[in-house]
Amino acid sequence: MTRIFVPKRVFFTCGVGRDSEYLGSFEMALRTAKIECYNLVTVSSILPPKCRIIPREEGLADLDPGSIVFTVMSRISSNESHRRISASLGVAIPESMEEQWGYFAEHHAFGDGKEKAGTYAEDLAYRMYQSITDKTPEKTLNITESAIVDEDGHWTTVLAAAIFLME
Repeated sequence: MTRIFVPKRVFFTCGVGRDSEYLGSFEMALRTAKIECYNLVTVSSILPPKCRIIPREEGLADLDPGSIVFTVMSRISSNESHRRISASLGVAIPESMEEQWGYFAEHHAFGDGKEKAGTYAEDLAYRMYQSITDKTPEKTLNITESAIVDEDGHWTTVLAAAIFLME
């Protein structure tokens, strides 16, 4: 019974949003990430065995508005003028995705640019994967978004997400 809840595919997306309100900026970030019309349920950090990484557009084509969608998400918001914010997901991919599971690491930061935040998240995923499996991942990757709050101090939200598809 529980095997039906093991995701079969995953895609990555990110977004940035700005608005006069905190919630509005999050909504705008969801829109730029193209995941605003789903009921998102955040989950922790395991990339299941046999879960295939697919392009975002392929994944979005298989979702219907209102769907309950499981996601690993990193997000951060600020309204402090000129403040840089970044959200990143690092991914540790095992040698054999048919038999082994991988790891996600969510990282969000003030002050870090896209490259620094992405590298940090990848390294974190690598170390977390290695510490629990005693194995070295075959590869790592990241999905990262970064933005600077405008001078008027509008709320700004950045997010990075892994979106799971169950079928």
